Amino acid sequence: MKKKFLLATAAASLLALSAQGVLAQNVAIVNGKAVPKTRLEALGQQIAKSGRPITPEMQSQLREEVIAREVFMQEAEKQGLSSSAEFKTQMELARQTLLIRELFANFEKKNPVSDADLKAEYDKFAAANGGKEYKASHILVDKEADAVAIIASLKKGAKFEEIAKKESKDPGSGAKGGDLDWASPASYVPEFTEALLKLNKGQMSETPVKSQFGYHIIRVDDIRAAQLPAFEEVKPQIAKQMQQQKLAAFQEELRKKAKVQ
Repeated sequence: MKKKFLLATAAASLLALSAQGVLAQNVAIVNGKAVPKTRLEALGQQIAKSGRPITPEMQSQLREEVIAREVFMQEAEKQGLSSSAEFKTQMELARQTLLIRELFANFEKKNPVSDADLKAEYDKFAAANGGKEYKASHILVDKEADAVAIIASLKKGAKFEEIAKKESKDPGSGAKGGDLDWASPASYVPEFTEALLKLNKGQMSETPVKSQFGYHIIRVDDIRAAQLPAFEEVKPQIAKQMQQQKLAAFQEELRKKAKVQ
């Protein structure tokens, strides 16, 4: 009798150890089905990518979420929902999305943008945007006659800022008295740029400047050497832009090589 009791106790201990081992490898056992820790880890990685820290409290919430998902999935399976045509279609679309995402991620991993490429792109940007920057103001109106009348008023002593606030149809600069802030001449439409470059500090255009937006009265408030951001400041943005360009070229190449009937 004592021998049977010892055997039963040993068996119970083995079962307990076995259960502990199963739980150590899994998040939980739901209705007899093991929920692997890989699900918890995958969900945690998604949260971490969004920038949210995985605190002990968050870890507990994620565990509850994984368990809840298993409960709901089991019920969905019990109801036969995984066999429906609609579900299979949605699963195929999800599979395509994930596979394409992996394709693009793999391409980016194998085709990184080098520091030399980034510096070359920055130098190109610096060359195109170097030189001088202008702090200009303007008044924009629809009719040339109105622009001529405003220029005449300004020459008689009317205040540029007050007219800009009342008359300019450019709401952004008009509210600020016509102030366009510092900018490269190349950032404006060609007609505006051409007129701007003819003016010195403190000068105003003598005649209306016509563009696709209407008629401008331009005043140059100040001129300075271009203030470009340092390479290290814009390096992440340049890298992102160049990587997107590489990926777009890769996608276009695949489309061109594909035989579509």
